[in-house]
Amino acid sequence: METSLFPLFLKLHGRRVLVVGGGPVAASKIDALLAAGADVTVVAPDMRPEIERASVTRWRREFSPDDLAGIWLVVAAATPPVNREVATAADSRGVFVNAVDDPPNASAYLGGVVRRGGVTLAISTEGHAPALAGLLREALDAVLPPDLDRWMAEARAIRPRWLARGVPMAERRPQLLRALNALYTRRAWQSFATEVWL
Repeated sequence: METSLFPLFLKLHGRRVLVVGGGPVAASKIDALLAAGADVTVVAPDMRPEIERASVTRWRREFSPDDLAGIWLVVAAATPPVNREVATAADSRGVFVNAVDDPPNASAYLGGVVRRGGVTLAISTEGHAPALAGLLREALDAVLPPDLDRWMAEARAIRPRWLARGVPMAERRPQLLRALNALYTRRAWQSFATEVWL
């Protein structure tokens, strides 16, 4: 029986993440890890110049299972045999592995990501079609409202009032929808008032 993935967002700030591999794929993952505040270590015999310039710890050698001590997440971006070795060692220690473009050796998948206005959307094809995840990411980015930051600000402002009044979850969505619609009503009224008074 095939099981589905459990979607999850991780707080990596201050947590140790190991990247195995020093090529372009490994390099492409480092910026996002650093942006999440992860403490990144890269282990590989050879490393691309952008990895050499990055604010990461570098171990210029082959992977060793002992490298997983204190690690929260591993990005395996090496050859399939090395990724398999990483996956086996990580599994025995209860550490998740994102084996890039190598689903059999992965226990975690990175999806296509859209970040805008404090909102993060992630798309996964369970590791089977990363190009499709990329296309879906672009499509979602194109249809999101351009003022999504205003939506987020309104949602943040209203949430403390819900919590203070004990508003049930089922009632929150309709209330938020009304508040978001009011943003546009207020904007239309402000525009009308500006035209009338100027």
